[in-house]
Amino acid sequence: MKGRPDLTHRMDVNKGLPAIESRRDLHVWIIENLRMAPVPEKAYGNFFEEHCYIVLHVSQSLKATQGACSDLHYWTGKEAGAEAQDAAEAFVQQLQETLGGATVQHREAQGHESDCFRSYFRSGIIYRRGGLASALTHVETNLYNIQRLLHVQGRKHVSAAEVELSWSSFNKGDIFLLDLGKVMIQWNGPETSIPEKARGLALTCSLRDRERGGRAQIGVVDDEVEATDLMRIMEAVLGCRVGNLPATRPDKSVNQLQKASVRLYHVCEKDEDLVIQELATCPLTQDLLREEDYYILDQGGFKIYVWQGRLSSLQEKKAAFSRALGFIQAKGYPTYTNVEVVNDGAESASFKQLFQSWSTKQRGNKNFGRLSKSIQVRPDVGKLQSQPELAAQLRMVDDASGKVEGHRATTRDVKALNCNAEELDLVYRGALVQEHVTMGSEPPHFLAIFQGQLVVFQGHTGHDAKEQPAPATRLFHVQGTESCNTRTVEVPARASALNSHDIFLLVTASVCYLWFGKGCSGDQREMARTAVSAVSGENKETVLEGQEPPGFWEALGGPAPYPGNKRLPEDVSGFQPRLFECSSHAGHLVLTEMVFFSQEDLDKYDIMLLDTWQEIFLWLGEAASKWKEEAVDWGQEYLKTHPAGRSPATPIVVIKQGHEPPTFTGWFLAWDPYKWTNDQSYKEVVDGSLGAMPAICEITAELNDFQLPRGPSNGGADPLTLQTLKGSQDGSGNELQPGPKAGDASTNSHHSSPRPTINGSLPRERLMHRAVEDLPEGVDPARKEFYLSDSDFQEIFGKSKEEFYSMAKWRQQQEKQQLGFF
Repeated sequence: MKGRPDLTHRMDVNKGLPAIESRRDLHVWIIENLRMAPVPEKAYGNFFEEHCYIVLHVSQSLKATQGACSDLHYWTGKEAGAEAQDAAEAFVQQLQETLGGATVQHREAQGHESDCFRSYFRSGIIYRRGGLASALTHVETNLYNIQRLLHVQGRKHVSAAEVELSWSSFNKGDIFLLDLGKVMIQWNGPETSIPEKARGLALTCSLRDRERGGRAQIGVVDDEVEATDLMRIMEAVLGCRVGNLPATRPDKSVNQLQKASVRLYHVCEKDEDLVIQELATCPLTQDLLREEDYYILDQGGFKIYVWQGRLSSLQEKKAAFSRALGFIQAKGYPTYTNVEVVNDGAESASFKQLFQSWSTKQRGNKNFGRLSKSIQVRPDVGKLQSQPELAAQLRMVDDASGKVEGHRATTRDVKALNCNAEELDLVYRGALVQEHVTMGSEPPHFLAIFQGQLVVFQGHTGHDAKEQPAPATRLFHVQGTESCNTRTVEVPARASALNSHDIFLLVTASVCYLWFGKGCSGDQREMARTAVSAVSGENKETVLEGQEPPGFWEALGGPAPYPGNKRLPEDVSGFQPRLFECSSHAGHLVLTEMVFFSQEDLDKYDIMLLDTWQEIFLWLGEAASKWKEEAVDWGQEYLKTHPAGRSPATPIVVIKQGHEPPTFTGWFLAWDPYKWTNDQSYKEVVDGSLGAMPAICEITAELNDFQLPRGPSNGGADPLTLQTLKGSQDGSGNELQPGPKAGDASTNSHHSSPRPTINGSLPRERLMHRAVEDLPEGVDPARKEFYLSDSDFQEIFGKSKEEFYSMAKWRQQQEKQQLGFF
């Protein structure tokens, strides 16, 4: 990739920096004993709370040529010490020097990571308690001797943190995963949504596949009353729950309204003091950033950006994070506030979209020329269908040929437009793509449908809502060079509305003047002659600027000054498409960004927003299509609250799953039209894909062999119950085998009715080789060995009772048969 630093070399070992493989997108290191140790790929996404990590993402996508080549993050666990944090920051600085300026640096804190960071770990992030003795044991595959409770949270980006193994950790609105090694039970709070359940299940399945080689059984508790077997296992581990669960914890998501405020600060040194001065607030413009200076951009306290000019000093660049943290402290923001450091010419997409416009041309980006050139190519229908990336850039789904209906619509017809669109959508079974277009912001495909003859008239409606007669004199502004960018708009009939670089049609009662400004091109004149035929007949008089007859000026009320400069089109060369998941909290839009997005980020429960700057696409998943009306409102709220002061007239396109046009799919690196052909719903996955769960059924049956604890609501099971549940959770493949409670002569077997309790132990001769009818009263015939004294048991079996009951059941039966206790 052009401009990317060579990453194939081994870094300076004297600096303690490891090798970087250029063929891989993602690299993760843990700071261990103040050195960078690589994390095995199978353990990516696991983070220990007492450590710091460094994560490097080097995009392999060709689309990365429009932005920064790499992202460098340092992550701090909530229990990480200051020394480890200092080491992580120092390593990041050394890596930055090696990688070069085309790298964005990020500071991440546990539980408050940026969307960019979370996007790397599609399956989710796991926070693990404590520290790590060795990087080689970051995650051990096929380890079954485990008991932990994970609290699963998040919308599109899921995370799971280890919490206390107790019912007190639960609440009604979240998902909890009880991991018992060979059995994993996902408990879904009664207030969780289907998308949350589905994403939680994806995390559970990922853990099973990565850490257990796919050999663990998964059970799902959606309804405690129906999932009696699974609840019995949970109670065996957690104890019996008493009382109601606490309510859902408040959602701390940052909404778009909070992100709308941006303030730019200029940072400089004066008399050895650091001076931070507010420079501007939204909307910001790119020319505020000078290449010799250094700036801090505060996005509503939600995120802090540090922008470093290419001519700023090396000392300033090394102090980027420390200055940002000082700013955060001075503002009283939380210490976990995300920090992103960007270099001049290598800004992230999220940073650039905080400005009204962003030009890569003035920054010397060579891609701008290639993009501009490609847009001038006249589209061919064959190429547009086979090359969706071209269709996306040109904003043309096809050549716009076909029958046009409704171009003579009345005012009443226009008012009924939304109803008509809904009726048409039903006729076509939801396959229509609906685009909300505002006058003056029509996309190329819309204009091409009218073959350059779209005319927008000024309304003339009276108090009775009836259309009034048109005035005798009317002026029309004609803009465009070809059918996909030409429109004719009526403007006030006065001389000040003219422009030297455009074409105008002046309609009077006796004659029509076609006025050519001095700066208009031959393509403009050719399209204008076609366009004005929709307004007037053949009686047109061509007028050149500077040679107007007196009647021309008289119709406009006399000469007047008018602009002579060319209206430059908005430069969007610096903006990259961004994909967000939409949701709502407290009545406001909440967006979660999918950085480095792909089709895999879309699923049937989603409403996704794709911002290409010139258009807003709203993608409705199959299971979310009922929210279509709300989705359009979200698109409008996104434009209104955008910190760059976006035009509310930006076209909004509504798309349904399975009916995506190439203008949408072309923004994705690859698109599979058959991806959702056999897509299963959450219920289908739970009912079918998880199978009959034989291990869970067997565990449930075995749990009937001993009395479940009936402890306090927030207490766990007693030590023996936990021990018996752990008995088979090893790498040998043994099954879960509960045994009687030590020191208790009472057992509750599902094979026979309970017998009177026996106090104390019995001699071996009264138990060995005895028929059922010859056993003392109260002895369970299926557990004769249990009534031996500890010393007799050790002498006969050669092991303790705990060791014996931790074995697989078939081994227990075999030994009992050999020794006369079967």
